[in-house]
Amino acid sequence: MGYPMAGHMARAGHEVTVFNRTAARAEAWQNEYGGQVAPTPAAAAKDQDAVMICVGNDDDVREVTIGEHGALPSMREGALLIDHTTTSEALATSLANFTEQAGVGFLDAPVSGGQIGAENGVLTVMVGAGEQAFTEALPLIECYAKSVRRMGPVGAGQLTKMVNQICIAGLLQGLSEGIHFAERAGLDVTAAMEVIAQGAAQSWQMNNRAETMIRGEFDFGFAVDWMRKDLGIAIEAAQSVGAEVPITQLVDSFYAEVQDLGGHRWDTSSLIQRLRAGEANR
Repeated sequence: MGYPMAGHMARAGHEVTVFNRTAARAEAWQNEYGGQVAPTPAAAAKDQDAVMICVGNDDDVREVTIGEHGALPSMREGALLIDHTTTSEALATSLANFTEQAGVGFLDAPVSGGQIGAENGVLTVMVGAGEQAFTEALPLIECYAKSVRRMGPVGAGQLTKMVNQICIAGLLQGLSEGIHFAERAGLDVTAAMEVIAQGAAQSWQMNNRAETMIRGEFDFGFAVDWMRKDLGIAIEAAQSVGAEVPITQLVDSFYAEVQDLGGHRWDTSSLIQRLRAGEANR
């Protein structure tokens, strides 16, 4: 997702330097958008006004920020570090302590909207940060986002993203069961989805994923492996705050079954495949 996000910034007229752990990706980006390519995060961050990160998990963020060749030590005082990765709240808080010592502003700013949202520049960004850092970062983030909101201090962005993933998990399971039921009942499944999408059952997932789920197509972005990572973070956080998330825990176990079917890189709408697989085994 960082590839198109950086591209939107370049198109907006910003001077962009990129780093990717797969060098060929960075070179492809440079060929498409211009800008500069750096060999390490530290080199990419040197003398920049802002550094944006979009990687995989907590360990990846630590590596590219405070690791051996991490960005933070080379960042100038007064710059901004904006982390778009979905991580734990604890990591966001830890990074905020490091950035404060370095005189760098920090935003935990996870995104929603998937690969398509990144490509179209219409991501939703939920931010945890101080008001000054948020105000300074807003014009940059708006290059690739349609909605940006400060949710509170550092950590609040990650907590809000957990809410997002909890809601998506339940929606996709419900949609999977509805499609599966329609298939078993002998309905025109596409027609059924079209008519109920005009009523109270309507959702983004229904509008954008129902037809591809019917066709068995699951290559539309956010992978099952990443969803399980996010749900694991949310379930652990729920336990720490005393929130009950039984549906989320159940859907996480269903995603584990999808992984067992070989669906590690299928997108999150592939929940329906475990229902079809169960049908085939009956």
